[in-house]
Amino acid sequence: MAKPKKNSDSINLSDPQYYINRELSWLEFNHRVLHEACDPRTPLLERLKFLAIFSSNLDEFFMVRVAGLKQQVEASINLLTPDGRTPAKQLDDIRLHLTPQLKKHNAEFEEVLRPQLVKQGIYILDYIQLNQRQRNYLNNYFEEQVFPVLTPLAVNPGHPFPHISNLSLNLAVVVKNPDTEEESFAIVKVPKVLPQFLPLPPELGIQEDGKTAHWIGVPLEQAIAHNLESLFPGMSIQEYHPFRITRDADLELEEDEADDLLLAIEQELRKRRMGGNTVRLEIRSQTPASIRSRLLQDLGLTESDIYEIDGLLALRDLMYFLALPLPELKDPPRQSVVPSRLQRLREPCIDADVPELEEGRDFFSIIREKDLLVHHPYQSFSGTVVRFITSAAHDPHVLAIKMTLYRTSGDSPIVNALIAAAENGKQVSVLVELKARFDEENNIYWARRLESVGVHVVYGLVGLKTHSKIVLVVRREKDRMRRYVHIGTGNYNPKTARLYTDLGLFSCREELGADLTDVFNFLTGYSRQKSYREIMVAPVNMRDRFLELIKREIENVHNGFSGRIVAKMNALVDPQIISTLYEASRAGVQIDLIIRGICCLRPGVPNLSENIRVISIIGRFLEHSRIFYFYNNSQEEIYIGSADWMRRNLDRRVEVITPIKDQDIAKDLQEILGIMLADNRHAWELQPDGSYIQRCPCDNCPEANSQKTIMSMTLRSVGIN
Repeated sequence: MAKPKKNSDSINLSDPQYYINRELSWLEFNHRVLHEACDPRTPLLERLKFLAIFSSNLDEFFMVRVAGLKQQVEASINLLTPDGRTPAKQLDDIRLHLTPQLKKHNAEFEEVLRPQLVKQGIYILDYIQLNQRQRNYLNNYFEEQVFPVLTPLAVNPGHPFPHISNLSLNLAVVVKNPDTEEESFAIVKVPKVLPQFLPLPPELGIQEDGKTAHWIGVPLEQAIAHNLESLFPGMSIQEYHPFRITRDADLELEEDEADDLLLAIEQELRKRRMGGNTVRLEIRSQTPASIRSRLLQDLGLTESDIYEIDGLLALRDLMYFLALPLPELKDPPRQSVVPSRLQRLREPCIDADVPELEEGRDFFSIIREKDLLVHHPYQSFSGTVVRFITSAAHDPHVLAIKMTLYRTSGDSPIVNALIAAAENGKQVSVLVELKARFDEENNIYWARRLESVGVHVVYGLVGLKTHSKIVLVVRREKDRMRRYVHIGTGNYNPKTARLYTDLGLFSCREELGADLTDVFNFLTGYSRQKSYREIMVAPVNMRDRFLELIKREIENVHNGFSGRIVAKMNALVDPQIISTLYEASRAGVQIDLIIRGICCLRPGVPNLSENIRVISIIGRFLEHSRIFYFYNNSQEEIYIGSADWMRRNLDRRVEVITPIKDQDIAKDLQEILGIMLADNRHAWELQPDGSYIQRCPCDNCPEANSQKTIMSMTLRSVGIN
C-alpha cells in the first residue's frame, strides 16, 4: 500500500494541468468506437455498424456540444473550463483532433471495408460502375419512385437560398442555359423518406466473375445525380456536388416562463425541425472553390466549419446493411434468459416476446423471498422488468403503480401495461421527462396517450431533468400494504435494453419502499425532503454522500487500514469529485475506474494519481450500468443507480442511487467488476496525457472478453452451456 502523502507535499488540486478537456475526452471515446470498425476481429457487418455509430455520435456532438461552444464564442463568453480552455480554444482543438479521425473513418470504408464487402457478395457500387442493364433498371426506378418526391430549388435573386434541414444530404447543382450560355445554381435535397441505398433486383446482381451478389446497389444521391436532366429539362448539367449540413438542435426553454410545459416543448420541437444555426458543412474534398465559397456565404459559415470527406457522406446510413440476412457476417445471436428464480411464475405473460413459463408462484412472492438483481441484455428485459409491470397492472391486489419514464420505445409494452393498469382501476402515476434530449416528441406522444386513459402524468420539476429509473408498486396483502420497487441504471426501453448493459434491483424492503414514496412525493408535490433512509437522491444528498464515502476511504488509510474504491459509470467530469479522488490517491487509496465515455481525470500522474487506474470498455454492447464499490475497512458497501459523476447528474437532475444490502447480490456485482477489470479484449487504458491504449492478451494468456464472459456465466446460471 502506498504511504499517505504529508501535508508538505500539498499541491493545487484545481490546477488546469490535472484535468482533461471534456470535449476532447469525448472525441477519444468516439475514436475507440471507430477502432471497433477497424478491428479485423469484429465481424464485417458489425464493422459497418460501428462506422455508422461513429458518424451518428458525431452528428449529435455537433448539434449539441459544438453548437453550444459556438454560441458562447458569439456571445463573447470566455469562461475557462477546469482544464483552462476558452470556448474558442476548444473549437480549434476539436477540429485539430477530429480531422485525422474523419480521414481514418472514410478511408476504412472506402479502402478497406468496401473491397471486403465485395468478397462477401455485397456490392455498394458507384453509378459509373453499373452496366447498361443495371442503369436502365435504375433509371426506370428513378422515374417511378424517386422523381415524384424531388423538388429542385433554384437559387437566384428571385429565389433566395432555401432553408436546408438539419442532417440533410443535398446536391449543389450548376446548370447552363444552352441558348444564353448563362449558368445558374440550384439545390436538390436527397429525400430521407427513401432508402439511402437503392438495391438492384437479384437477377441483375450477377457480376463479371459469374458470382451472384447477396446485395447490389448504389447510394441514392448518385441515382439522383445521374438523372438530373429530368429535374432541369432543357438545361445542360454542368456539375453537381453533394454536401451535408448540421444545425444546432438543442432545445432552448425557459421553464419558469412556460405556463404549459407540454405546449412549450412542442413549440421548441417545431423550431428544431426547422433547425437552428448551421454549425457544420460536410463536402467532398474535390468540391471546387466556387461552390465551396458559395455554400459558406449562403449558410453563414467560415472555413473552420467545413469538414472535407474523401468518399460518401452520411455514413450513419450504413446501419441499413445490418438488416441483410447474413448471420455469418454478424455477431452471434444474442440469447437473453429469464433468471432461474423467475422460471416458475403463475400468471400468463401478456408480452408476446416472452416465452410462456411454467405455472408456479407470482412475481411478488419471488421478491418477498429476497432481493433480485437483473442484468440486461444478458437477462431478458421483457421477462423481468416488463413482466413485473405487466403483473402489477393485472394483479387484483395491486392498488397503485408509480413510475418514471425518461426514454421508452415507440411501441412500448410498458406504456401499454400502464394503460391497462389504469383501465383496471388502479391508481397510476407516471413522471414523463419531456426534456429527454431527442426523445421529446416520443415522450409527448406517450404522455398524451397515458393522460387520455386517466393516468396521472406529471412532467417533473422546473430546472431539473428527472433521470432516475424507478418503479413503485403498492400491493394489499392480508392486513397490510406492501411496497415493491425496481431501481435501475437504464431506461425503461425494451429496444435499447437489447443493446445497453444495465442493472436493476427488485426489492420489497420497507426502507426502500418508504424512500421511493418520498421521492415520488418530491417529484409530484411540494415535498422538500432533505434526507432519505437508504438511497441517495440528486440534487438533494447524492453529491455530499459520494464525497463522504470517498473521504471515509481516505480516513481509513490515515488510520492505518486499507482503502479501495471501484466505480463503473459512463462519464467522470465533476471537478469536485475528481479533486477528492486525487486526495484519495495521494492518501494511498487504491482506485479503479471503469468509465466508458468521458473521463476528465488524469490517472497515473506522480504525486497526484499514481494509485488511480482508468479503463474504458467498448464492445458489442454499450456499457451503461453504474456500480460504486467502497471497501470501508472490510465492511464493503456497493451501490447501483442512474447517475454518473457529472455536474448535471449531481446538481441538475433527479437521480437515484441505491445501496445493495443482499450479500449474494453484492458478491455478484463485485464479480462483474472483477471480470471487467480483467478484460483484455475490449478494454482501453487511459494514459496521463489523455490518450488510450487498448489492452492485448500477453503471450500465452487467454483472451478475456468481459461481455462474452458475463454472457456465458448468465447462460450457465440457467443450465445452458
